[in-house]
Order: sequence, then structure tokens, then C-alpha cells
Amino acid sequence: MQVNSQTPRPQRIFYALGSLPRRRIIAFLSQTALSTADLAERFAMSRPAISRHLSVLVRAGLIGGERQGQRVLYRLNRDALLGALAQFASEVDGPLRRSPQAGTNPRDAL
Repeated sequence: MQVNSQTPRPQRIFYALGSLPRRRIIAFLSQTALSTADLAERFAMSRPAISRHLSVLVRAGLIGGERQGQRVLYRLNRDALLGALAQFASEVDGPLRRSPQAGTNPRDAL
């Protein structure tokens, strides 16, 4: 799947969440703001690899960066993450909560 700025935001978010390293980065950033170097120390990855993951997360709107001197501190955008998860839950839960129409319940066939 190719993801770019034209891709709808929910798809960018779930694409970003599809990677275990990015989910782990989000977990660290949920606790405190960290730089690329800070994150690289916590993972067995190079700074360029961490930067690529951070770029995906920034494009998805899940994290934001703030320059402090020569480094950028990244923080989790909780509202974006929780909003996407809530939207997904409502999309999944809505059809499940609707009462089944007569004859469409798979149990009726038994």
C-alpha cells in the first residue's frame, strides 16, 4: 500500500499502526517526549531507521515534533490516536448493534 498526503487520514493512521516498531515508539512517546537519538538508544535500530518510522507517524498525525536547539523532541498526539480508534470502534460496533433483519441471521439456517 502506498501512503501519501492524498491518502485519507484514517488510512494513514492505521497504516502507521500496522508496524510493531511504530507502535512501540508510540508507547514510549505516550510517556514522555523523546528525540530520534533517545529512541534509537531504546531500539536496536539506526537513527535513520527511527527517522523513517517517525516520518510515517508525523504524516499520519499521530505525533508531532518540536525543535529544541539542534534536536527535535517528538510527542504523542493523543487526540489523533484516540479519535481514530473511537471512529474505528463506532464503524465496527454500529453494524453489530443493529438488530438482525428477519432471515438474515445465520442461526436461522440451523
